Amino acid sequence: MLYYILRILKYLFFWLDFCLFTLIALVLSWLPKFLLDKFYPQMFQWWCKSFIRALNVDLRLHQKNLHPIPKQYILVGNHPSAFEDLGIPALFPVHSLAKIEVRDWFLVGRVSWAAGTLYVRRESKESRNQAAAEIEEGLKDGKCIALYPEGGCKGRRIFENFRYGAFDISLKTGIPILPVFLHYEAQDDFEWRDPQTLIHKIWHFMTTQNNRANYYVLDAIDPKQFSSKEEYTEYTHKLYLKWQEKYLE
Repeated sequence: MLYYILRILKYLFFWLDFCLFTLIALVLSWLPKFLLDKFYPQMFQWWCKSFIRALNVDLRLHQKNLHPIPKQYILVGNHPSAFEDLGIPALFPVHSLAKIEVRDWFLVGRVSWAAGTLYVRRESKESRNQAAAEIEEGLKDGKCIALYPEGGCKGRRIFENFRYGAFDISLKTGIPILPVFLHYEAQDDFEWRDPQTLIHKIWHFMTTQNNRANYYVLDAIDPKQFSSKEEYTEYTHKLYLKWQEKYLE
């Protein structure tokens, strides 16, 4: 009995911590953008970690890379869940590219915007081109960018080819690709399915019987070894299929 009481108190504490942190983050998000750029990305990383504690997700980083992670990179990952929007920036100092709908999410949208998240309307070619230009500009400023080359939440398994965007930018800028493979052990609970909402997924995260999320970081991929974005994309896609077979089967 005492064990369950202590667990409930622990979760209440984590949610109180997250609510207070969110209130502070929302107030500070109204500061001028030039001030936000100086401290808010780091604060966003702490906020993501606080949110993950409140959700009771056991997020684990597995360093499968044989070589040191480069100072600057374009992080790419598979995209089975909405949880990546918290998990990736909690573990890596990145500015993420997210679908435009995230901008309107309650609380999350405002905080993510203030942290410098980039947004794209996936069905709009003009929006995708603008996002690519903003990514290149961010890389010129020394930032690390995170995105998902599947082009959205496509489920727990990778079937479709990756989109060229990240690999084209990597070739143009010389910035390496840092691959991260994501695996949620309770795949049914974490996988995003239409027409589920963010509230649905938060409830699933909190009530899952297996809360382990495994993020495998692999060696960065040097763009110099490729002559075209098509070759680069296909090579990385095949790596993900291999890791999928290894970690999901």
